[in-house]
Amino acid sequence: MNATVSGVPRAASATQPTRAAGAPLLAVRDLHAYYGKSHILHGVDLVLQPGEVVALLGRNGVGRSTTAKAIMGLVHRTGSVCLHGRETVSMATHDIAHLGIGYVPESRDIFPGMTVEQNLFLGQKGRQPDRWTFNDMYRLFPRLGERANTAAGVLSGGEQQMLTLCRTLMGNPSVVIIDEPTEGLAPMVVQQVADFLLQLKAQGVAVLLIEQKLSIAFDVSDRVYVMGHGSMVFEGTPAALRADADVRRDWLEV
Repeated sequence: MNATVSGVPRAASATQPTRAAGAPLLAVRDLHAYYGKSHILHGVDLVLQPGEVVALLGRNGVGRSTTAKAIMGLVHRTGSVCLHGRETVSMATHDIAHLGIGYVPESRDIFPGMTVEQNLFLGQKGRQPDRWTFNDMYRLFPRLGERANTAAGVLSGGEQQMLTLCRTLMGNPSVVIIDEPTEGLAPMVVQQVADFLLQLKAQGVAVLLIEQKLSIAFDVSDRVYVMGHGSMVFEGTPAALRADADVRRDWLEV
């Protein structure tokens, strides 16, 4: 029988490789990324464990979104990115996704002419056992259930964010990378997104959260990284970052 949290079944996939005991679920080492001749990332290191929410903070333009794209193989990269102990740096993006990483870009990238339910259907990756279901998504975000047969293009910004989060989850990832999920959302929807992240954590899904709002990052994350000029300048707990006025002043405040 599947374990449950708030009525949502725990997702698992028999297709994902076996991770060595004690090894990180996702390990990024000495990651460099490039846009043409522009060298954007300079030796990024980070790790995620199962059921851990890790926030990646920093000012705009320091390389946070590029880090997400580099992990997904969407930009030219060198270094090491291991998922479940398997090196992915030479793999194609679709193969990385099937290995167990879900990616929610800042642009959301819904299919506006398709319904909510059709968008969710497109998030599925083959016949995986115990995967998340449509009903699970509608329990997480009841508003999506009410709009199941509505074209995604007419949804509000908050509803579209709910949809892209859930579409990613339908692929049954073990790691989810989420880029600026609360940007431009009303406070009530921001809280719903925070609750969603905590649900993922409870289900053992690891989350790399790229976020500008320190308040939500502090509330939901177990650890935080701060990025500056394409490399990490801080790693620690939210409490440690709160206590480090120099890091906040030099790398976060505008």
